[in-house]
Amino acid sequence: MTSQTKKTIATNDIVLIALFATLTIIGTMIRIPVPSAFGAPFIHLGNSVLLLSVLLLGYKKGALAGGMGFAIFDLLNGFPLEAPYFFIESFIVGGVAILIFNTLKTKKESILTIILTATGAGIAKIIMTFLKNWTMSFIMTSNSKTALVSAIGSLPATLVNTVSTVIIVTLIYPSLKKLTQSFYKKTSL
Repeated sequence: MTSQTKKTIATNDIVLIALFATLTIIGTMIRIPVPSAFGAPFIHLGNSVLLLSVLLLGYKKGALAGGMGFAIFDLLNGFPLEAPYFFIESFIVGGVAILIFNTLKTKKESILTIILTATGAGIAKIIMTFLKNWTMSFIMTSNSKTALVSAIGSLPATLVNTVSTVIIVTLIYPSLKKLTQSFYKKTSL
């Protein structure tokens, strides 16, 4: 008889996934409109929450929390066709972040590691946003030059979101890490 390792998700994981999904929704609801040639972009805190959830909960749980938060936000705010995209994007951006974080992380996490991780995730977000907006614009116009101009015109909000994410995550991560570790210690059997 062979012994099988059964992986289960603990109640404290479910609580934190739900918490970070909710914080992603709330962070995305706090939005500041940005003028753009394409769509109606806005600055929000959802990207910061996604990155924090990936760094604090791990890749799978954190990306799931952020992806669910973004998808629920889209469903509740009139963007149902965007929900699957942002769910998947959360795993891509979260994957880039965790790769950078794990590559740079030493025994003691430095602020530089967090800044570079957030910057790398931001660059992944910028690339994903550009490709999505170029594709959508190309489908709508069938003109690659128009699609390119439109996609570039939509990047300022993403750039501002990236900068704000780097700043917010760098400032908040150390305290939230201690709080999350304390939560796990107190709720583990």
